[in-house]
Amino acid sequence: MRKLKNEELNRLDIDDYKASDKLPIVVVLDNVRSMNNVGSAFRTSDAFAIESIALCGITAQPPHREIHKTALGATDSVEWKYFESTEAACESLKAAGYSIYAVEQVEESTSLEQFKPEGKIAVVFGNEVFGVEDEVVALADGYLEIPQFGTKHSLNISVSIGVVLWDLVTKLKFK
Repeated sequence: MRKLKNEELNRLDIDDYKASDKLPIVVVLDNVRSMNNVGSAFRTSDAFAIESIALCGITAQPPHREIHKTALGATDSVEWKYFESTEAACESLKAAGYSIYAVEQVEESTSLEQFKPEGKIAVVFGNEVFGVEDEVVALADGYLEIPQFGTKHSLNISVSIGVVLWDLVTKLKFK
């Protein structure tokens, strides 16, 4: 058994990646403070060929050394757009035919394993301390909750993004 070398992984170059088909998913970052979390969102979105990222409010924008540290170049491959507010991003996405899902622990949330994605989807991930803004929760078409079984009732945003995107990818791409 040996580990594969990078050149054996058949990775796309940036131009081929940009021209490739993407999953109809937009990751929305609602006032995310940590640039490492922003970089992780880019890297995970690249790995799963997500359509784009919406950076909102205080969320940092590329180029920045701290984002690059975890993105490892994914800021060059994944499309992104900045919005002054998450509400503006959600309204723009709704006008473009996306359903908005806040990843948040709220009444009447859908446990992730029960969610059946359809059409174009925007998933909103909130601030590391305060979660998704109440105004954004009110705009959402639905709410997704990651089931958890331990004593903590939250995950780091970069972990949440990975869990949610992998779940959506498996349901949309491998159905």
